[in-house]
Amino acid sequence: MMAQPVPHQTADKKRVKVYELRNNDWFDRGTGFCTACFVTIQEDQPKEPRVIVQSEDQPDRLLLETKIVKDDGFQKQQDTLIVWTDNGVDMALSFQEADGCQAIWKFIDNVQQQFQAAMGGPDDGLSDDLGMDMPAAIQLPPAELGALIDIENTLRNLSQSPSGRDALAKAIMSEDYIAKLIPLVEMAEDLESLGDLHHLCNIMKTVVLLNDTALIEHAVSDECVLGVVGAMEYDPDFPTHKANHRQWLNDQGRYKEVVRIQDDQVRRKIHQTYRLQYLKDVVLARILDDPTFSVLNSLIFFNQVDILQHLHMTPGFMTDLFAVFGDPNEKPLRKKEAVLFIQQCCAISKNLQPPARQGLYSNFLQQGLLSVINFGLRHPDASVRVGATDILGSILEFDPSMIRKTIYEQIQRKTPPLTDSLIDLLLVEVDLGIKSQLTESLKVLLDPNGPGVPPPDTRDGFMGKGRQHVAIDPQQEVFLTHFYEHSAIKLFKPLLDLEKRPTMKFNALEDGIFGYLNEILCFYIRHHHHRSKFFVLQNNIAQRFGQLLACKEKHLQLVAIRFFRHLVLLRDEFYSKHLAEKRVLGPVLDTLLRTLPRDNLLASACLDFFTSINYEGDRDLAKHIMENYREKIVALSHIDYFRGMMCRYDQSQGYTISEPDEEEEMARRPAHAGRGMMEHLTVDQAQEEYWNTSDDDEENHPAGPEMRLLPNGAPAKPLVEYTSDDDEDGSGDAVMTPVDSTSTEDEASKENQRPPSTPPTATGGPPPERLSEKRRREEDEDDALDKLMQHKRRNSSSAGSNSSLSAGILRKKQSFNNGGAKSRSREGSPNGASGGQKKISISIGPVLKTAAVRASSPGRAQATAADENGK
Repeated sequence: MMAQPVPHQTADKKRVKVYELRNNDWFDRGTGFCTACFVTIQEDQPKEPRVIVQSEDQPDRLLLETKIVKDDGFQKQQDTLIVWTDNGVDMALSFQEADGCQAIWKFIDNVQQQFQAAMGGPDDGLSDDLGMDMPAAIQLPPAELGALIDIENTLRNLSQSPSGRDALAKAIMSEDYIAKLIPLVEMAEDLESLGDLHHLCNIMKTVVLLNDTALIEHAVSDECVLGVVGAMEYDPDFPTHKANHRQWLNDQGRYKEVVRIQDDQVRRKIHQTYRLQYLKDVVLARILDDPTFSVLNSLIFFNQVDILQHLHMTPGFMTDLFAVFGDPNEKPLRKKEAVLFIQQCCAISKNLQPPARQGLYSNFLQQGLLSVINFGLRHPDASVRVGATDILGSILEFDPSMIRKTIYEQIQRKTPPLTDSLIDLLLVEVDLGIKSQLTESLKVLLDPNGPGVPPPDTRDGFMGKGRQHVAIDPQQEVFLTHFYEHSAIKLFKPLLDLEKRPTMKFNALEDGIFGYLNEILCFYIRHHHHRSKFFVLQNNIAQRFGQLLACKEKHLQLVAIRFFRHLVLLRDEFYSKHLAEKRVLGPVLDTLLRTLPRDNLLASACLDFFTSINYEGDRDLAKHIMENYREKIVALSHIDYFRGMMCRYDQSQGYTISEPDEEEEMARRPAHAGRGMMEHLTVDQAQEEYWNTSDDDEENHPAGPEMRLLPNGAPAKPLVEYTSDDDEDGSGDAVMTPVDSTSTEDEASKENQRPPSTPPTATGGPPPERLSEKRRREEDEDDALDKLMQHKRRNSSSAGSNSSLSAGILRKKQSFNNGGAKSRSREGSPNGASGGQKKISISIGPVLKTAAVRASSPGRAQATAADENGK
């Protein structure tokens, strides 16, 4: 049976807030009315003690119903808080009045005491939760220097079990044991007894780590805090070092009241919160365990909530606070402290629930918060500027519309809006952190879509097909219109002033702004489609960024390339035409040519920019590059992307693939003759020497007088006759048809009869031919070549004729390269000893070089082809 009678229910319902700890953050489950009573669960079972909270808005809904058991660890914090653990989840009740908290706590405390005193009985219904393994009272050793070792051992032994920790905490509080230990610290310091100081440090650590809220609150009180942290200055883990915790906490200059706080209890909570934070972050940072960390965070959180609620609800406090900035005779130091005070309030408010946080910010804005931010942004002290940007960032993070509405009211009153102050500070600020915060603020304030809404798709121009128009606030429309008419020119003035600069030389303070302006402008281009297009076109922004490519500083060149790449990735026809009209891609190509021998970030950025130009999606832009900067593309043709761009462009213009050109003849080629030229890879000099060297067969059978020579002394290379695709074998390799000397001589004579008015190519050969001209010329060739050309004409009617012919030539080229060595070795065999030898060349396009294959006779050529098919 119970030792004492327990009241069956509290007198009346107490208004309370229910909190639940989720991911180290207190979540508000709602407001309701709390009662503590015995509840009958089943008729044949005894009643159970429970704490019940009914919702204030919905009386039939229960916000909380928890059973009071021994291991829950109910604790009372301050005057209005009760915390405990319910099935592993930390819970808390925050009462509106201290009397209500005391009434509920009295019921809980009586039940907990009966758990400890009861020996178990069949009728009390609490026997399953009993079983104390510790005596009801604990006798601690006397607080003396000679007994420090016994005190340390006793505390360590008792703190090993949960029941021992509870009994030890109650014994320390009942005997005020901390106050008895504090004088020993000064005595040990006077005696310079380092061993005693180390024992005192361990004792104080054990007391704090008992994880008892009442004990921790008592340890950080005005009477005990200096003695507790003073003992912890002598850490035995660092015997040669001493901390200065007392000096730090004793500095009264750190606490400053901008406006006098009349409530002494709130003032004590402010001091207590500061000490708890110092205890958590400095004194116990190395040894803090999770339970103690949670308790300290809970104490700090609820203290901060009470402090802000008092400041917010106290009549006249906010008015007196913001009146500091309206008084011209007020000291600048007090205005600075007022800005920092508001910054701390905004930082603490991040832990509040959204309704309370919104109420605080609304009160700030009604009192004139924007004028405070304007004052802070223009203050010469960097700490004040940081405080102003933090205040603005806290509100923008919570609800940007609150600031936008206030700026709209400023525009209606014809007063300078907040955005102008942000722009002025951004252009002159040297602190990179403040610049980043201002950049984000300007982006958030001018975001017309709101949080979580994607920007509209502008790839189809001004009126995208099928684009869903997002409803925009009319106030935001007015805000955006005013910004582009009055503030945009001021914001991008450093960029626009580049037009008048004779040289692109900047000091350290000037060149840092372009990266932030590029980030802001790219954001505006994505979201303000028609306004940003007009601004970019009217102010010639593309050429201004193009001027940065002439700077020596690599980071400025990267800014320009990053801007151009952003425009290309938009896939907007307007910006593609704008880049082409302003001819800004030429300087980017020059930068790539100038940087490419070095493998660095700038070269990679240039290559990434051009690879982002999709030939199919940006056909007009790719055509512009080929028509205006072909010679630069030719110089970059050793890169696959540029070589492919040339190939696709030439094919789209109807040109055939011509012979590879020699580098030394490139300069003499007319500008109009470069359209059909296709670049080739670097020729392997060892292979050229292999094919150009003479052998015994060539000495015995020199070239006839009818063979035409090119300007470089090499013999002319006529086409090789191949069979049609129908004659290919099953392995996919083409079978060569031998070419006799008669067909070769006929072709050479026709080449010599070509009209002299035709401009020569860089290699001395004919210029690129149209497909129609080539077909007319091939009608006069021999029967074997005629068969091949007819097959080509049949295939050329389809879209893929050129590609299939090139693929067939490529397969033949590969078979020649693989079998070249064996063909050469057979030249000395009896089968290849007779017959005149002739050089036969294969035109294979812009990628592969020309190869020569020697064939001694028709029979020998067939043997070579058969050998390749056998492989």
